[in-house]
Amino acid sequence: MRTVGRIRIILALVTLCCGLVLAGSYLAAQDGNELQGRDAPVEEAIDNDTSETVVDPRDNITVVTADSSAFLSDAESARGARRGSNLIAFAPNGSIYYHTTNHTVYFDVDPVENTSRTVEYVYSDHLDPDDCPTEGYCSRNGVERVNLTTGDTTPVFSRITPNVSETRWHDVDRIGEDRLLVADIYRDRAFVVNTTTGATTWEWTARTDFNTSSGGPYPEDWTHINDVEYVELDGEPTVMVSVRNHDQVVFVDMETGLRDNWTLGSDGDYDTLYEQHNPDFIPAENGGPAVIVADSENGRAVEYQRRNGSWEQTWEWRDARMTWPRDADRLPNGHTLMADSNGDRVLEVDENGTVVWSIDIGFPYEAERLGTGDESTGGPSAAAMNSETRSPDPADRSLFADIVALFPPSLVTAAAYVRPGWVGTTELLAAAGVGLAVPLWVVVELRHRSLSLRTLRGSVDRD
Repeated sequence: MRTVGRIRIILALVTLCCGLVLAGSYLAAQDGNELQGRDAPVEEAIDNDTSETVVDPRDNITVVTADSSAFLSDAESARGARRGSNLIAFAPNGSIYYHTTNHTVYFDVDPVENTSRTVEYVYSDHLDPDDCPTEGYCSRNGVERVNLTTGDTTPVFSRITPNVSETRWHDVDRIGEDRLLVADIYRDRAFVVNTTTGATTWEWTARTDFNTSSGGPYPEDWTHINDVEYVELDGEPTVMVSVRNHDQVVFVDMETGLRDNWTLGSDGDYDTLYEQHNPDFIPAENGGPAVIVADSENGRAVEYQRRNGSWEQTWEWRDARMTWPRDADRLPNGHTLMADSNGDRVLEVDENGTVVWSIDIGFPYEAERLGTGDESTGGPSAAAMNSETRSPDPADRSLFADIVALFPPSLVTAAAYVRPGWVGTTELLAAAGVGLAVPLWVVVELRHRSLSLRTLRGSVDRD
Protein backbone atom coordinates (compact mmCIF):
# COMPACT_ATOMS: atom_id res chain seq x y z
CA MET A 1 0.00 0.00 0.00
CA ARG A 2 2.89 2.32 0.67
CA THR A 3 3.98 1.89 -2.95
CA VAL A 4 0.52 2.94 -4.17
CA GLY A 5 0.69 6.00 -1.95
CA ARG A 6 4.04 7.05 -3.37
CA ILE A 7 2.77 6.59 -6.93
CA ARG A 8 -0.26 8.73 -6.09
CA ILE A 9 1.95 11.50 -4.76
CA ILE A 10 4.21 11.42 -7.84
CA LEU A 11 1.30 11.48 -10.27
CA ALA A 12 -0.42 14.24 -8.30
CA LEU A 13 2.75 16.37 -8.36
CA VAL A 14 3.23 15.81 -12.11
CA THR A 15 -0.41 16.74 -12.79
CA LEU A 16 -0.23 19.80 -10.54
CA CYS A 17 3.06 21.13 -11.94
CA CYS A 18 2.06 20.59 -15.56
CA GLY A 19 -1.35 22.09 -14.90
CA LEU A 20 0.23 25.19 -13.38
CA VAL A 21 2.48 25.59 -16.43
CA LEU A 22 -0.51 25.41 -18.77
CA ALA A 23 -2.63 27.74 -16.64
CA GLY A 24 0.17 30.27 -16.30
CA SER A 25 0.86 30.34 -20.04
CA TYR A 26 -2.83 30.69 -20.85
CA LEU A 27 -3.35 33.57 -18.42
CA ALA A 28 -0.21 35.31 -19.65
CA ALA A 29 -1.45 35.04 -23.23
CA GLN A 30 -4.64 36.86 -22.23
CA ASP A 31 -2.63 39.67 -20.62
CA GLY A 32 -2.04 42.43 -23.15
CA ASN A 33 1.08 43.51 -21.26
CA GLU A 34 2.87 40.21 -21.82
CA LEU A 35 3.43 38.84 -25.32
CA GLN A 36 4.21 35.17 -25.65
CA GLY A 37 6.14 33.10 -28.17
CA ARG A 38 9.29 33.16 -30.24
CA ASP A 39 8.02 36.03 -32.38
CA ALA A 40 7.53 38.46 -29.47
CA PRO A 41 9.92 41.11 -30.94
CA VAL A 42 7.83 41.23 -34.11
CA GLU A 43 4.64 41.37 -32.06
CA GLU A 44 5.92 44.22 -29.93
CA ALA A 45 7.09 46.22 -32.93
CA ILE A 46 3.68 45.83 -34.57
CA ASP A 47 1.72 46.68 -31.42
CA ASN A 48 3.89 49.70 -30.62
CA ASP A 49 4.18 50.81 -34.26
CA THR A 50 7.93 51.29 -33.91
CA SER A 51 10.76 51.32 -36.43
CA GLU A 52 13.01 49.21 -34.22
CA THR A 53 15.12 46.47 -35.81
CA VAL A 54 13.51 43.07 -35.28
CA VAL A 55 15.71 41.00 -37.61
CA ASP A 56 19.21 41.18 -39.05
CA PRO A 57 19.61 43.45 -42.09
CA ARG A 58 19.26 41.90 -45.54
CA ASP A 59 19.43 43.21 -49.08
CA ASN A 60 15.99 44.36 -50.19
CA ILE A 61 12.55 43.82 -48.66
CA THR A 62 11.36 40.41 -47.44
CA VAL A 63 7.58 39.87 -47.56
CA VAL A 64 5.96 37.15 -45.44
CA THR A 65 2.40 35.85 -45.22
CA ALA A 66 1.00 33.92 -42.24
CA ASP A 67 -2.28 32.04 -42.29
CA SER A 68 -3.21 30.79 -38.81
CA SER A 69 -6.14 33.00 -37.86
CA ALA A 70 -8.85 30.39 -38.47
CA PHE A 71 -7.74 28.49 -35.36
CA LEU A 72 -7.33 31.39 -32.93
CA SER A 73 -9.62 33.18 -30.55
CA ASP A 74 -9.82 36.96 -30.79
CA ALA A 75 -7.54 37.34 -27.79
CA GLU A 76 -4.98 34.91 -29.21
CA SER A 77 -5.11 36.57 -32.60
CA ALA A 78 -4.38 39.94 -31.02
CA ARG A 79 -1.84 38.99 -28.41
CA GLY A 80 -0.69 35.38 -28.66
CA ALA A 81 2.48 33.94 -30.16
CA ARG A 82 0.55 33.68 -33.39
CA ARG A 83 -1.23 36.94 -34.13
CA GLY A 84 -3.51 35.36 -36.67
CA SER A 85 -3.24 36.25 -40.32
CA ASN A 86 -0.57 38.72 -41.39
CA LEU A 87 1.03 40.23 -44.43
CA ILE A 88 4.35 41.63 -43.20
CA ALA A 89 7.23 43.26 -45.08
CA PHE A 90 10.62 43.59 -43.42
CA ALA A 91 12.82 46.47 -44.56
CA PRO A 92 16.46 45.92 -45.57
CA ASN A 93 17.54 47.38 -42.21
CA GLY A 94 15.50 44.76 -40.31
CA SER A 95 12.55 46.91 -39.25
CA ILE A 96 8.92 46.36 -40.19
CA TYR A 97 8.26 48.20 -43.45
CA TYR A 98 4.60 47.30 -43.91
CA HIS A 99 1.99 45.29 -42.06
CA THR A 100 -1.70 44.50 -42.46
CA THR A 101 -4.29 42.13 -41.03
CA ASN A 102 -7.21 43.22 -43.20
CA HIS A 103 -8.16 39.70 -44.31
CA THR A 104 -8.98 36.46 -42.53
CA VAL A 105 -6.02 34.64 -44.06
CA TYR A 106 -3.17 35.31 -46.50
CA PHE A 107 -1.43 32.78 -48.72
CA ASP A 108 0.63 33.42 -51.89
CA VAL A 109 2.50 36.69 -52.42
CA ASP A 110 4.34 37.68 -55.63
CA PRO A 111 6.24 40.77 -56.75
CA VAL A 112 4.61 42.83 -59.48
CA GLU A 113 6.74 42.99 -62.60
CA ASN A 114 8.47 46.30 -63.35
CA THR A 115 7.91 47.57 -59.80
CA SER A 116 10.28 47.58 -56.85
CA ARG A 117 7.95 47.63 -53.84
CA THR A 118 4.56 46.45 -55.05
CA VAL A 119 3.18 42.93 -54.58
CA GLU A 120 0.06 40.94 -55.36
CA TYR A 121 -1.23 38.53 -52.76
CA VAL A 122 -3.92 35.89 -52.37
CA TYR A 123 -6.36 36.25 -49.50
CA SER A 124 -9.44 34.47 -48.20
CA ASP A 125 -12.15 36.03 -46.05
CA HIS A 126 -14.54 33.85 -44.07
CA LEU A 127 -18.08 35.17 -44.56
CA ASP A 128 -21.14 34.81 -42.38
CA PRO A 129 -24.05 32.78 -43.79
CA ASP A 130 -26.07 35.98 -44.34
CA ASP A 131 -23.40 37.15 -46.79
CA CYS A 132 -23.19 33.87 -48.71
CA PRO A 133 -25.11 33.04 -51.90
CA THR A 134 -25.67 29.47 -50.67
CA GLU A 135 -26.69 28.02 -47.31
CA GLY A 136 -23.99 27.93 -44.63
CA TYR A 137 -20.62 29.60 -44.36
CA CYS A 138 -18.50 30.54 -47.36
CA SER A 139 -15.21 32.21 -48.31
CA ARG A 140 -14.32 35.07 -50.58
CA ASN A 141 -11.06 34.18 -52.33
CA GLY A 142 -9.29 37.01 -54.03
CA VAL A 143 -6.20 38.79 -55.26
CA GLU A 144 -5.19 42.30 -54.29
CA ARG A 145 -2.25 44.52 -55.21
CA VAL A 146 -0.55 46.73 -52.62
CA ASN A 147 2.20 49.33 -52.81
CA LEU A 148 4.22 48.57 -49.69
CA THR A 149 5.52 52.13 -49.47
CA THR A 150 2.22 54.00 -49.71
CA GLY A 151 -0.13 51.26 -48.55
CA ASP A 152 -2.41 51.89 -51.53
CA THR A 153 -4.38 48.70 -52.22
CA THR A 154 -6.18 47.75 -55.44
CA PRO A 155 -8.62 44.83 -55.84
CA VAL A 156 -7.68 42.56 -58.76
CA PHE A 157 -10.13 39.64 -58.80
CA SER A 158 -12.24 37.56 -56.41
CA ARG A 159 -14.79 34.75 -56.28
CA ILE A 160 -16.87 33.15 -53.52
CA THR A 161 -16.64 29.45 -52.71
CA PRO A 162 -18.86 27.50 -50.27
CA ASN A 163 -17.52 26.35 -46.90
CA VAL A 164 -14.36 27.72 -45.30
CA SER A 165 -11.19 25.78 -44.64
CA GLU A 166 -11.00 23.36 -47.59
CA THR A 167 -12.12 25.64 -50.42
CA ARG A 168 -9.70 28.56 -50.07
CA TRP A 169 -7.36 29.39 -52.92
CA HIS A 170 -3.70 29.14 -51.92
CA ASP A 171 -1.93 30.29 -55.08
CA VAL A 172 -2.61 32.61 -58.02
CA ASP A 173 0.05 33.59 -60.59
CA ARG A 174 -0.16 36.42 -63.08
CA ILE A 175 0.58 35.22 -66.63
CA GLY A 176 -0.50 38.30 -68.58
CA GLU A 177 -1.81 41.82 -68.27
CA ASP A 178 -5.35 40.59 -67.65
CA ARG A 179 -4.84 36.85 -67.06
CA LEU A 180 -4.44 34.98 -63.79
CA LEU A 181 -3.56 31.30 -63.31
CA VAL A 182 -5.46 29.94 -60.29
CA ALA A 183 -4.97 26.87 -58.09
CA ASP A 184 -8.59 25.99 -57.31
CA ILE A 185 -8.83 23.64 -54.33
CA TYR A 186 -12.63 23.81 -54.29
CA ARG A 187 -13.15 22.39 -57.81
CA ASP A 188 -9.94 20.30 -57.99
CA ARG A 189 -8.57 22.19 -60.95
CA ALA A 190 -6.19 24.79 -62.33
CA PHE A 191 -7.73 27.51 -64.48
CA VAL A 192 -6.95 30.78 -66.24
CA VAL A 193 -9.32 33.70 -65.78
CA ASN A 194 -9.55 36.97 -67.67
CA THR A 195 -9.73 39.64 -64.95
CA THR A 196 -11.44 42.10 -67.30
CA THR A 197 -14.28 39.88 -68.47
CA GLY A 198 -14.34 37.32 -65.65
CA ALA A 199 -14.33 34.52 -68.23
CA THR A 200 -12.45 31.27 -67.70
CA THR A 201 -10.23 30.87 -70.76
CA TRP A 202 -8.48 27.57 -69.87
CA GLU A 203 -8.80 24.84 -67.27
CA TRP A 204 -7.50 21.41 -66.33
CA THR A 205 -9.51 19.31 -63.90
CA ALA A 206 -7.91 16.54 -61.85
CA ARG A 207 -10.87 14.23 -62.56
CA THR A 208 -9.55 13.99 -66.11
CA ASP A 209 -6.44 12.10 -64.99
CA PHE A 210 -6.91 11.00 -61.36
CA ASN A 211 -9.06 8.28 -59.80
CA THR A 212 -11.34 9.51 -57.03
CA SER A 213 -10.36 6.52 -54.89
CA SER A 214 -6.87 8.00 -54.50
CA GLY A 215 -5.74 11.08 -52.60
CA GLY A 216 -7.90 12.64 -49.92
CA PRO A 217 -11.62 12.17 -49.21
CA TYR A 218 -13.73 12.76 -52.29
CA PRO A 219 -15.24 15.26 -52.86
CA GLU A 220 -14.56 17.13 -49.59
CA ASP A 221 -10.77 17.59 -49.88
CA TRP A 222 -9.74 15.24 -52.65
CA THR A 223 -6.72 16.81 -54.35
CA HIS A 224 -6.01 20.00 -52.36
CA ILE A 225 -4.36 21.64 -55.41
CA ASN A 226 -2.32 24.28 -53.61
CA ASP A 227 0.10 25.67 -56.20
CA VAL A 228 0.36 26.44 -59.91
CA GLU A 229 3.17 27.81 -62.06
CA TYR A 230 3.36 28.61 -65.74
CA VAL A 231 6.44 27.07 -67.41
CA GLU A 232 7.54 26.14 -70.91
CA LEU A 233 8.66 22.60 -71.73
CA ASP A 234 10.18 22.12 -75.18
CA GLY A 235 8.68 25.46 -76.11
CA GLU A 236 5.16 24.35 -75.19
CA PRO A 237 3.03 26.34 -72.68
CA THR A 238 2.69 24.15 -69.60
CA VAL A 239 1.24 24.47 -66.12
CA MET A 240 3.04 22.84 -63.20
CA VAL A 241 0.46 21.82 -60.57
CA SER A 242 0.99 20.72 -56.97
CA VAL A 243 -1.60 18.00 -56.24
CA ARG A 244 -0.92 17.89 -52.51
CA ASN A 245 -3.18 15.06 -51.38
CA HIS A 246 -1.76 12.82 -54.13
CA ASP A 247 1.87 13.57 -53.16
CA GLN A 248 2.59 14.66 -56.73
CA VAL A 249 3.74 17.56 -58.85
CA VAL A 250 2.34 17.22 -62.36
CA PHE A 251 2.94 19.04 -65.65
CA VAL A 252 -0.06 19.85 -67.84
CA ASP A 253 0.44 20.88 -71.47
CA MET A 254 -2.12 23.62 -72.06
CA GLU A 255 -2.95 22.10 -75.45
CA THR A 256 -2.66 18.34 -75.02
CA GLY A 257 -3.12 17.71 -71.29
CA LEU A 258 -1.14 15.81 -68.64
CA ARG A 259 2.46 14.90 -69.50
CA ASP A 260 2.63 11.56 -67.66
CA ASN A 261 6.36 11.05 -68.05
CA TRP A 262 7.07 14.34 -66.24
CA THR A 263 5.11 13.60 -63.06
CA LEU A 264 7.18 13.91 -59.87
CA GLY A 265 6.07 11.57 -57.05
CA SER A 266 3.06 9.27 -56.72
CA ASP A 267 0.20 8.81 -54.28
CA GLY A 268 1.57 7.30 -51.06
CA ASP A 269 5.23 7.41 -52.17
CA TYR A 270 6.22 9.39 -49.10
CA ASP A 271 9.95 8.94 -49.67
CA THR A 272 9.65 11.24 -52.70
CA LEU A 273 7.02 13.76 -51.60
CA TYR A 274 4.56 13.84 -48.73
CA GLU A 275 1.78 16.44 -49.07
CA GLN A 276 4.05 19.12 -50.48
CA HIS A 277 3.63 22.88 -50.96
CA ASN A 278 4.92 25.53 -53.35
CA PRO A 279 7.08 23.66 -55.89
CA ASP A 280 9.21 25.98 -58.05
CA PHE A 281 10.50 25.11 -61.50
CA ILE A 282 14.15 25.84 -62.34
CA PRO A 283 14.65 25.92 -66.14
CA ALA A 284 17.55 24.52 -68.17
CA GLU A 285 19.21 27.93 -68.52
CA ASN A 286 19.65 27.99 -64.72
CA GLY A 287 20.93 24.42 -64.44
CA GLY A 288 17.60 22.56 -64.64
CA PRO A 289 15.17 21.25 -65.44
CA ALA A 290 14.74 20.94 -61.70
CA VAL A 291 12.03 21.37 -59.08
CA ILE A 292 12.65 22.72 -55.58
CA VAL A 293 9.76 22.03 -53.23
CA ALA A 294 8.72 22.35 -49.61
CA ASP A 295 8.19 18.67 -48.77
CA SER A 296 5.93 19.51 -45.88
CA GLU A 297 5.07 16.29 -44.04
CA ASN A 298 8.66 15.07 -44.47
CA GLY A 299 9.87 18.24 -42.72
CA ARG A 300 12.36 19.28 -45.39
CA ALA A 301 13.07 21.32 -48.50
CA VAL A 302 14.10 19.03 -51.36
CA GLU A 303 15.19 19.39 -54.97
CA TYR A 304 14.86 16.99 -57.88
CA GLN A 305 16.85 17.21 -61.12
CA ARG A 306 15.52 15.93 -64.43
CA ARG A 307 18.03 13.41 -65.83
CA ASN A 308 17.59 10.81 -68.57
CA GLY A 309 13.82 11.16 -68.56
CA SER A 310 13.32 10.77 -64.80
CA TRP A 311 13.62 12.74 -61.55
CA GLU A 312 16.67 12.35 -59.33
CA GLN A 313 17.00 13.88 -55.87
CA THR A 314 20.01 16.21 -55.80
CA TRP A 315 19.55 18.29 -52.66
CA GLU A 316 17.83 18.31 -49.28
CA TRP A 317 17.82 20.67 -46.33
CA ARG A 318 16.40 20.18 -42.87
CA ASP A 319 17.35 20.77 -39.28
CA ALA A 320 16.06 19.71 -35.86
CA ARG A 321 13.59 22.59 -35.69
CA MET A 322 12.07 22.37 -39.17
CA THR A 323 8.44 21.28 -38.97
CA TRP A 324 6.03 21.42 -41.90
CA PRO A 325 7.76 23.88 -44.25
CA ARG A 326 5.49 25.31 -46.93
CA ASP A 327 7.75 27.43 -49.10
CA ALA A 328 11.29 27.19 -50.47
CA ASP A 329 12.63 29.71 -53.01
CA ARG A 330 16.03 29.53 -54.68
CA LEU A 331 17.49 33.04 -54.82
CA PRO A 332 19.81 34.25 -57.63
CA ASN A 333 22.82 34.14 -55.26
CA GLY A 334 22.25 30.41 -54.68
CA HIS A 335 20.72 30.83 -51.24
CA THR A 336 17.35 29.28 -50.34
CA LEU A 337 14.63 31.26 -48.57
CA MET A 338 12.17 29.07 -46.65
CA ALA A 339 8.97 29.42 -44.64
CA ASP A 340 8.94 26.85 -41.82
CA SER A 341 5.28 26.96 -40.78
CA ASN A 342 5.13 24.87 -37.62
CA GLY A 343 8.70 25.88 -36.80
CA ASP A 344 7.39 29.47 -36.59
CA ARG A 345 10.21 31.03 -38.61
CA VAL A 346 11.45 32.23 -41.98
CA LEU A 347 15.07 31.41 -42.75
CA GLU A 348 17.68 31.74 -45.47
CA VAL A 349 20.45 29.19 -45.97
CA ASP A 350 23.47 29.48 -48.24
CA GLU A 351 24.70 26.93 -50.79
CA ASN A 352 26.67 25.18 -48.04
CA GLY A 353 23.56 24.67 -45.92
CA THR A 354 24.44 27.30 -43.30
CA VAL A 355 21.64 29.46 -41.90
CA VAL A 356 22.63 33.04 -42.76
CA TRP A 357 19.40 34.85 -41.83
CA SER A 358 16.25 34.02 -39.94
CA ILE A 359 13.32 35.56 -38.12
CA ASP A 360 10.84 34.04 -35.69
CA ILE A 361 7.30 34.64 -36.83
CA GLY A 362 4.12 32.72 -36.09
CA PHE A 363 3.05 30.19 -38.71
CA PRO A 364 4.41 31.66 -41.97
CA TYR A 365 3.02 30.37 -45.25
CA GLU A 366 5.20 32.04 -47.86
CA ALA A 367 8.26 34.30 -47.99
CA GLU A 368 9.34 36.43 -50.94
CA ARG A 369 12.55 38.45 -51.31
CA LEU A 370 11.83 41.43 -53.55
CA GLY A 371 14.37 42.20 -56.26
CA THR A 372 15.18 38.53 -56.86
CA GLY A 373 12.37 37.70 -59.28
CA ASP A 374 9.19 35.76 -58.61
CA GLU A 375 9.87 32.80 -56.30
CA SER A 376 12.79 30.81 -57.82
CA THR A 377 12.77 32.54 -61.23
CA GLY A 378 16.42 33.57 -61.19
CA GLY A 379 17.89 30.90 -58.91
CA PRO A 380 20.36 28.20 -60.00
CA SER A 381 19.72 24.50 -59.47
CA ALA A 382 21.47 22.69 -56.65
CA ALA A 383 23.17 20.45 -59.22
CA ALA A 384 24.64 23.47 -60.99
CA MET A 385 26.07 24.77 -57.70
CA ASN A 386 27.08 21.43 -56.18
CA SER A 387 25.07 22.64 -53.22
CA GLU A 388 25.39 20.65 -50.01
CA THR A 389 22.60 18.52 -48.56
CA ARG A 390 21.91 19.25 -44.90
CA SER A 391 20.33 16.88 -42.39
CA PRO A 392 19.97 17.33 -38.62
CA ASP A 393 22.92 16.51 -36.43
CA PRO A 394 21.69 13.90 -33.91
CA ALA A 395 23.50 15.86 -31.21
CA ASP A 396 21.25 18.85 -31.91
CA ARG A 397 18.04 16.92 -31.35
CA SER A 398 16.11 17.52 -28.15
CA LEU A 399 14.29 14.91 -26.09
CA PHE A 400 11.06 16.53 -27.21
CA ALA A 401 12.03 16.10 -30.88
CA ASP A 402 12.86 12.44 -30.26
CA ILE A 403 9.45 11.90 -28.67
CA VAL A 404 7.66 13.68 -31.51
CA ALA A 405 9.50 11.52 -34.04
CA LEU A 406 7.72 8.46 -32.64
CA PHE A 407 4.36 9.69 -33.98
CA PRO A 408 3.17 9.78 -37.64
CA PRO A 409 4.14 13.09 -39.32
CA SER A 410 0.56 13.81 -40.35
CA LEU A 411 -0.63 13.50 -36.73
CA VAL A 412 2.14 15.78 -35.48
CA THR A 413 1.33 18.35 -38.18
CA ALA A 414 -2.37 18.32 -37.40
CA ALA A 415 -1.74 18.79 -33.68
CA ALA A 416 0.69 21.64 -34.28
CA TYR A 417 -1.64 23.28 -36.80
CA VAL A 418 -4.62 23.57 -34.46
CA ARG A 419 -2.80 24.24 -31.20
CA PRO A 420 -3.56 27.65 -29.62
CA GLY A 421 -1.03 30.41 -30.12
CA TRP A 422 0.13 30.37 -26.51
CA VAL A 423 1.11 26.68 -26.71
CA GLY A 424 4.81 26.24 -27.39
CA THR A 425 7.28 23.44 -26.72
CA THR A 426 7.08 23.82 -22.92
CA GLU A 427 3.29 23.83 -22.99
CA LEU A 428 3.18 20.80 -25.29
CA LEU A 429 5.43 18.91 -22.86
CA ALA A 430 3.20 19.99 -19.97
CA ALA A 431 0.09 18.85 -21.83
CA ALA A 432 1.77 15.53 -22.56
CA GLY A 433 2.61 15.22 -18.87
CA VAL A 434 -1.04 15.73 -17.89
CA GLY A 435 -2.17 13.43 -20.69
CA LEU A 436 0.04 10.64 -19.38
CA ALA A 437 -0.27 11.22 -15.63
CA VAL A 438 -4.06 11.45 -15.37
CA PRO A 439 -4.91 8.19 -17.21
CA LEU A 440 -2.14 6.40 -15.33
CA TRP A 441 -3.51 7.74 -12.06
CA VAL A 442 -6.98 6.44 -12.99
CA VAL A 443 -5.53 3.00 -13.76
CA VAL A 444 -3.67 2.93 -10.44
CA GLU A 445 -6.83 3.86 -8.53
CA LEU A 446 -8.95 1.25 -10.35
CA ARG A 447 -6.39 -1.48 -9.77
CA HIS A 448 -6.04 -0.47 -6.13
CA ARG A 449 -9.80 -0.56 -5.59
CA SER A 450 -10.06 -3.92 -7.35
CA LEU A 451 -7.28 -5.29 -5.17
CA SER A 452 -8.95 -3.88 -2.05
CA LEU A 453 -12.28 -5.48 -2.98
CA ARG A 454 -10.64 -8.87 -3.58
CA THR A 455 -8.86 -8.60 -0.23
CA LEU A 456 -12.11 -7.70 1.51
CA ARG A 457 -14.01 -10.57 -0.10
CA GLY A 458 -11.25 -13.00 0.86
CA SER A 459 -11.46 -11.80 4.44
CA VAL A 460 -15.25 -12.25 4.47
CA ASP A 461 -14.98 -15.74 3.00
CA ARG A 462 -12.49 -16.75 5.71
CA ASP A 463 -14.85 -15.48 8.38
